[in-house]
Amino acid sequence: MTDESDSPMTDTDSTTTGPLGPEDITADSPFTLPGFFDALAEGRLLAARCTECDTQMLPPRPACYGCGSRSVTLSEQPRTGEVVSYTSVNRPPSAFQHLAPITVAVVKLDSSARLTGRVDASLEAVAIGDRVELRVCDPETVDIDPDFDLSYEEEWPIHVFDLL
Repeated sequence: MTDESDSPMTDTDSTTTGPLGPEDITADSPFTLPGFFDALAEGRLLAARCTECDTQMLPPRPACYGCGSRSVTLSEQPRTGEVVSYTSVNRPPSAFQHLAPITVAVVKLDSSARLTGRVDASLEAVAIGDRVELRVCDPETVDIDPDFDLSYEEEWPIHVFDLL
């Protein structure tokens, strides 16, 4: 894979598959957390789908956690979905302490991939089945304390679900 346009790490065409080997996974690959957040900062929400068992992985991973296969595809995901589970976090990590209590939900996106994230609403305002839309924010706009970021997380965007 010397031609970057043939690389499964940059192509989101669902026909592009692995198997992916260690040499295929670079630090900026969307199969790593830094690569996933780089894509999210560019406005692309990416997931991997295993071509063997159809498991969807969000954030993407180079191997399926369902069956272990390395035959995966990347595809851009919709930003809308519905709440399938939710809870309140009353003692969040220090960087989010000022936002407590935080409502966190597991959202089944319209593609059927699932993503966990903060919901910008009180616990009482959220219900299973509620429609939500993903919003991507710069960490500074949600007033996250930069002293609590790990050095490699400083530029990572924050994702929040808004009720529709």
